[in-house]
Amino acid sequence: MQTSLLNNSAAPNTGAGASASITGNTASQTQDMFTKLLVAQIKNQDPLSPTDPSQFVNQLTQLSQTESLQNLSSLTSANASVLQSMQVLALGAQVGSDVMATSNTVTLDGSTVHGQMTLSSTSTSTTLVLTDAAGNKHNVTLGVQAAGTVPFAIDPTALGLPAGTYTMSVETSTKEVPPIDLAGRLNSVRLSPTGSIVISVAHVGDVAPTAITAFNGKSVASASATPSSL
Repeated sequence: MQTSLLNNSAAPNTGAGASASITGNTASQTQDMFTKLLVAQIKNQDPLSPTDPSQFVNQLTQLSQTESLQNLSSLTSANASVLQSMQVLALGAQVGSDVMATSNTVTLDGSTVHGQMTLSSTSTSTTLVLTDAAGNKHNVTLGVQAAGTVPFAIDPTALGLPAGTYTMSVETSTKEVPPIDLAGRLNSVRLSPTGSIVISVAHVGDVAPTAITAFNGKSVASASATPSSL
């Protein structure tokens, strides 16, 4: 009775604990099944032609190797879960910061959006092309640009662009297609239903952590809006 009470009062396994318990049970079941098969094999071997003992040793070695691989897989999964949690916490601390994110779309809301691209060679004719939902193209002429970082600004008012989401592309005289980085505020960090990390960036939308190319710190406005610690 005491054992039953202790078992009932124990907290249920959750998260990594439950996963480790399931893995442990699976490994135990595999070991029990292997042991029963090995015993049955020994009992039913031909007495006139017994099995070479080295074969049993090899089978035991294979079982040990299988258990080691299962334990390694479990440990790897647990480490990946811990690293992901640490990444979420680290990125969460950056909410409100200005970042640069690689994207091929931009969401305009009337304010000017800044960005940059990196050219590997000089382009005598460089154009940023914005395509709206209807397929209409709007060009931002950047002219001659030397190799290296090329900053640009998208002013919706000057370009006569209504609010909305636009697809971006770059046309160069060298036919180079460089990635485009946009500046925006990191608004939130969350986990998707599949467990992947999703970052929401102003003017960009939802992106993966790998899309973030730079953290530029918090602007003065963001810093002043944050309550100071006592």
